[in-house]
Amino acid sequence: MSPQSASPNTSLFPKTYVLNEENHPTIGGLDVVELAATYGTPLYVLDEETIRSMAYAYRSTLSAIYPGKSLVLFASKAHMNMGICRLMDEESLGLDVVSGGELFTALQAGFPMERIFFNGNNKTMEEVELAVQQQVGRITVDNFYELELIHRVASRAGRMVEVLLRVTPGIECHTHDYIKTGQNDSKFGFDLSQLSEAVDLITKDYSKTIVLKGLHAHIGSQIFETQPYEDLVRIMLNIYYNIREHYDGLILEDLNLGGGMGVAYAQGDDPPDVPAALQKVVDTLCAYAEQIEYPLPRLLLEPGRSMIATAGVTLYTVGSTKQVPGGKKYIAVDGGMGDNIRPALYQAEYSAVVANRMAEDTRETVVIAGKYCESGDIVLREFTGPVLQPGDTLMVLGTGAYNYSMASNYNRMPRPAVVLLENGTSHLLVRRETYEDLVQYDLVPKHLSSTSSGMVFAS
Repeated sequence: MSPQSASPNTSLFPKTYVLNEENHPTIGGLDVVELAATYGTPLYVLDEETIRSMAYAYRSTLSAIYPGKSLVLFASKAHMNMGICRLMDEESLGLDVVSGGELFTALQAGFPMERIFFNGNNKTMEEVELAVQQQVGRITVDNFYELELIHRVASRAGRMVEVLLRVTPGIECHTHDYIKTGQNDSKFGFDLSQLSEAVDLITKDYSKTIVLKGLHAHIGSQIFETQPYEDLVRIMLNIYYNIREHYDGLILEDLNLGGGMGVAYAQGDDPPDVPAALQKVVDTLCAYAEQIEYPLPRLLLEPGRSMIATAGVTLYTVGSTKQVPGGKKYIAVDGGMGDNIRPALYQAEYSAVVANRMAEDTRETVVIAGKYCESGDIVLREFTGPVLQPGDTLMVLGTGAYNYSMASNYNRMPRPAVVLLENGTSHLLVRRETYEDLVQYDLVPKHLSSTSSGMVFAS
């Protein structure tokens, strides 16, 4: 396995990946075997140059082909902490947040509130109040309940709130059912048959508190084709045209096409190169807007996975072995579904290398299992490499997106640390949890606080 020469989202390896004199992988100029020894495992590792390269690919391409009318919003659910917020701000990106916690993290990081779009399908009163109080750039409204909440909060605050309406455009894309979001049968957004009622509410009943700035659609995740996005542009512009015709010339300024562009997780994956994909989308947008004589809207995109997945690797230490007689060989590592739930949840596949033994010839195919008490805790269903020994360092590729975000304390396991690598220096973004962290919120009721066990055993 060798790094591909394509742009970051199409490569299995981070941009700075090279082998050093000891045949160890280095990322950001640092030996990953030494990183594992320094920080412990499991360990999430992020390459800053890869992230910045992806941010530049989105931002610079749009600036060149759709100048002055675009904003790239990092979908922070893919990987959210204060350090990543600061990095995205330096790259002049916005943030797409989906919870009060993500919004609060951005606030604590000093991220500009005007570049935050608040998404999500069941915002609470407290979350809406926080968004209105902090004057986020836009709130993306998912349903009628949220419209009412925003109206009530805005009325009390004496503010006008700018919103997008999320719609389900009826587009099916080729991806896992759990990460399809644009089909008609989805928990997200207004069905197109409900859209007129929502626009009526905003333009009439809520006209003193809510301003409709545009529509939002997200068709899914890990998408390899560009055609669904081109279809989406036409569908959305048709809706914009109809709104203008039926609501006294109302022009919607923003068009949010969501995110979802895929990345390479395994050999043979062929996701679209970002600049080429954006060119097709913008060409379609400009041509169709001209055809229906509609002014070009500001184009909003929400990349998450494609922005950060390839930048990340996870380091594990190899432990026990089990050879099933006449069957598979299982090799266990010191992490698993607690730090990467995606194989169990989506049947996601990953690629990996043995970082401390890169020069050895391939010898056997095994199952890489996690250490959690679930039969479904499998990191790699089929891994071919050198005969693994306890203490080896396994490096799983493409783990920058969702792995940290979806991590849990299942089996009371502490969550891993996150380090950012930059030009030969490692920066701790999130410290490793300790056993003390696991119990810090536990409370023992007084009637259970006796120091004597009081246990009675049957004879």
